[in-house]
Amino acid sequence: QVQLVESGGGLVQAGGSLRLSCAASGSIFRINAMGWFRQVPGKQRELVARITTSVGTTLSADSVKGRFTISRDNAKNTAYLQMNSLKPEDTAVYYCYAHDGFRNYWGQGTQVTVSS
Repeated sequence: QVQLVESGGGLVQAGGSLRLSCAASGSIFRINAMGWFRQVPGKQRELVARITTSVGTTLSADSVKGRFTISRDNAKNTAYLQMNSLKPEDTAVYYCYAHDGFRNYWGQGTQVTVSS
């Protein structure tokens, strides 16, 4: 089992920045990727970004490329999502996840609200 604890998020004005953190514990040796999805009420959860834990290969949604950066600190078992130039359409609940080759584990979710 893997446990994920998210931090960060909150309310920010358009153009501002926030950083999300996701700390993993438990069977962390199985984790091969971490990242974030986000969800707006009434819509499907969408992938924002993910990073592989070994090589650090990243993948980001087109909507956040050039603005969001995902990184990880393997020594701390933590992934980070630096979000810059935030837009009102980035408002959502952001869910951290970790994948161990078999399934996804999910964090508790954190609200990001961007005011115009």
